[in-house]
Amino acid sequence: MKSVLKRSTLILFFTIAFIGGIAFFTVELVVSADDWANQPYNAHISGNGGLEQAGAIFDRNGTPLAQTVGENRVYNDNYSVRTGLLHTVGDNSLNISTAVQSKYRSQLTGYSLIWGLNMPQSLRTSHDMTLTVDANTCGAVYDALSAYDTSGACVVYNYKTGEVICSVSTLAYDPQAPPKINESNEKDYEGVYLDHVLSSTYTPGSIFKLVTAAAAIENIPDLFERTWYCEGSEEIGGNDITCVDGEAHGEINFRQALEHSCNIVFAKLAVEIGAEKMTAAAEKIGINMSFEIDDVKTPAGHYDVSKASVNQLAWSGVGQYNDEVNPMQMAMICGAIANGGKSVTPTYIKGGSGDLLELIGMKKSGSRDMFNPNTAAKLTEVLPDYTYDDFGGLTVKAKTGTAEVGEDKKPNAWMVGFSTDADCPLAFACVVENAGFGSQYAKPVAQTAMKYAAQALKAH
Repeated sequence: MKSVLKRSTLILFFTIAFIGGIAFFTVELVVSADDWANQPYNAHISGNGGLEQAGAIFDRNGTPLAQTVGENRVYNDNYSVRTGLLHTVGDNSLNISTAVQSKYRSQLTGYSLIWGLNMPQSLRTSHDMTLTVDANTCGAVYDALSAYDTSGACVVYNYKTGEVICSVSTLAYDPQAPPKINESNEKDYEGVYLDHVLSSTYTPGSIFKLVTAAAAIENIPDLFERTWYCEGSEEIGGNDITCVDGEAHGEINFRQALEHSCNIVFAKLAVEIGAEKMTAAAEKIGINMSFEIDDVKTPAGHYDVSKASVNQLAWSGVGQYNDEVNPMQMAMICGAIANGGKSVTPTYIKGGSGDLLELIGMKKSGSRDMFNPNTAAKLTEVLPDYTYDDFGGLTVKAKTGTAEVGEDKKPNAWMVGFSTDADCPLAFACVVENAGFGSQYAKPVAQTAMKYAAQALKAH
């Protein structure tokens, strides 16, 4: 009797499991069939990389960035615009996984469980998509970045609404005429499919002094009454800490130390604050976090001084040692400083007909407290001012950085910051790899980006 009961129980269990499995796969088929149909291995279903029936993609002003004409997918008629937006919009392939045409291909093509990709035109609803980016800004920034013939990234976003106005990554290629990459030329295109704004991390150099400054403001009560003496080089923890080119700054206060980017002062501050509190400040700001931007996860930055010597802790305070940050992350940090400590999550997607945002299951922009309001206010106060004309009439607070990367390479050039203008709440981050001084290489790109982004924002 017991064996019969046991067998009956097993049969019942497997029957329920079978029915549950069938139900699960049925639901998955209905809910996720469009995603399955638009996987890379099924792109042949519709030809032209799976985009021959795809909706159009527009910039914030209604300028076409990608659209289907006849049976061909065509891109903006301006070379700089379409190439500058390659990593944001994508091309006919699925090689750039973070691009809109890869990430939201099923929504753009309008796959139907009943009709597949062959739904009659009379039954189709619009699957167009409008982005927050400005085509003119991205084209101008691409020209500025590509002039250096090296990889780089530049992002500008509205720190009140989260709308990304500019996002450009180089190296890039023309999506209208993509290159044939093979073994003979693959080194020339190394990393070309990577969106450096969203998916790369870099040694920060002096832009990391924003983090050290925040930690100092919160942990050193008499910070603004102190002065330090800089001779251009000083032994800390058994080895020298040096300022750029050994420049001696003399006697300086905290504000002057940030303005002159004095490595000696910020190295001493990091050691005084200590590894535990420096780590806590970096964690609160989100340096070691990954952020989700329109379903794309940024790589986490890196700040770990758990095994650092005193000298290594000192160098971590000036953005060296093993520090790493992501460009979008740095733009968010700057936006949080400008926004009273609260960071608004960036978004590239403005909307589209047919409630597209709801279709793709996106959430409204969230926010995160990165700084307490007092810290944000003091950081805004002490950050260097940049002249009115330099940034197209904007009042800008910013920090440059020159990050040593070793291996006989030139430093990464950085500039990050934000405008304080009420009608142009813009935060930015710009990095040029293996270039040199941030003030020489990153600043001109940032100026171009902010000028054009301000024009785009004021036009609405």
